[in-house]
Amino acid sequence: MRVLLVEDEEGLAKTIRQGLNVDGFAVDLALSGTDGLWAAKGTVYDAVVLDIMLPGLSGYEVCRQLRAAGVWTPVLMLTAKDGEFDEADAFDLGADDYLTKPFSFVVLEARLRALIRRGAPERPAVLTVGDLSLDPARLTVARGDEPIALTPREFNLLHFLMRHRGEVVSRTQILEGVWDTYYDGDSNVVDVYIGYLRRKIDQPFGRTAITTVRGAGYRLAADGG
Repeated sequence: MRVLLVEDEEGLAKTIRQGLNVDGFAVDLALSGTDGLWAAKGTVYDAVVLDIMLPGLSGYEVCRQLRAAGVWTPVLMLTAKDGEFDEADAFDLGADDYLTKPFSFVVLEARLRALIRRGAPERPAVLTVGDLSLDPARLTVARGDEPIALTPREFNLLHFLMRHRGEVVSRTQILEGVWDTYYDGDSNVVDVYIGYLRRKIDQPFGRTAITTVRGAGYRLAADGG
């Protein structure tokens, strides 16, 4: 059984790899999201163990891009983050399981074997908010039956807002989730792209799905506006 482990804590990664090797797994190691995405798209694996907080690309983005590219290898998200919204985000993006650090190695191995036994059927998750829909696999967006053309950045921003529908999200959260954890440019870029989205998913349809919460950030209406 061949597994890809994407984990930037090198000591932990080597420990996991050693343990899995002993139990009969062949493990390839990637220390960044960028390298992990390249490996997962270019090699057939039985499963991917994917940390969320990674340099280059976050685990969320790696998973999203894999599913968008039609790569359905089972993914186990591994992270120090905890909470039901983090777990929901992982599943919305196409992950198959979720394990929070610190974890039991016995549990990790058992979950990996279970994922591999189930295999990898195609199961893209289409997000819907009211009559607004977004298909991460086909990279399409629509209002009802009307398709909406978005740029890649606009698509990722809408994807983030839809995963947090009904919640107020700050500019910082948006930058970290849509741009990059290490982005150090002007946060006003968020306002610019919110404007672009409004002109495409709201104004032509007479809607106000994306609202500004003064001093806090933005909210996508849970009913799609």
